[in-house]
Amino acid sequence: MHLTLRQISYFVATAEEGSVSGAAKRLNISQSAVTESVRALEAETGATLFVRTSKGVPLTYQGHQFLRQARLILAAVEDARRTLKGGHDAVSGTLYLGVTSLVAGYFLADVLARFRRIIPNVFVKVVEEERSFIEHLLLNGELNVALMLVSNLEDRDALECETLERSRIRAWLPAGHQLLAYDHIALADLNREPLIGLSIDEMPQSIAAMWQAAGIRPNLALTTASVEAVRSLVATGAGLTILPDMAFRPWSLEGDRLEARPLQGMSTTVDVGVAWRRGSALSDQAQIFLRVAREYRAER
Repeated sequence: MHLTLRQISYFVATAEEGSVSGAAKRLNISQSAVTESVRALEAETGATLFVRTSKGVPLTYQGHQFLRQARLILAAVEDARRTLKGGHDAVSGTLYLGVTSLVAGYFLADVLARFRRIIPNVFVKVVEEERSFIEHLLLNGELNVALMLVSNLEDRDALECETLERSRIRAWLPAGHQLLAYDHIALADLNREPLIGLSIDEMPQSIAAMWQAAGIRPNLALTTASVEAVRSLVATGAGLTILPDMAFRPWSLEGDRLEARPLQGMSTTVDVGVAWRRGSALSDQAQIFLRVAREYRAER
């Protein structure tokens, strides 16, 4: 198999833009060049990566699997280039990093892999805890920096934070559900269905605040700490859910499809960011981690 970086970068652009025309505009090349490159990639891999429709080119299940690997490939190449220029070989020691549960599942691995490629001599000690305890550890100086949900950060006078991504909250539904006929879904319509709740990273509080503001009592069928369980339950029709886009994937582990729709009149987001103790001098390791996280944000 002879894949090229150009094919991979064109594939990633097409996947992220959702259309060949969008990818061509982003890359400043012709649509035919994008189309030819994607077809060559599919021929090389023997997989159909996109579904061709009149409204765009959504990824197939295999396409979603390949997208993650393609991003890692491009990131590794960029990190290798930066390492040769960066002169970080002399940086060693330990980085004490805090992380909250939901962020650990959807941000930590990629950011940490990139950090380790750039400064391989640094040992990273990761502590996964609830947001409130992570704040406590930061203030006590037991953590250098934390990758966490910063939407509900309490001690903003003592902590600094930088938002990396704002993830809007949407409704997740199984493929073929009647509510998918609407571009936006009202909370009242969702309450006619059994709802699946996620119990980690203060999701119950965030979602409950939305229901309370709307004056509606949700029809909660069950709550689980597993995002994959939520995804599988929704995809197989056991209920609907309301969760941030950072955790959304259009396929369950079993291969069942689900879709998401915005909530009518709702602009609530769950914000992922980096936090550290205000006024403290960031170590070399922490400064490099912050830069890596910012670059990761820019690429997403």
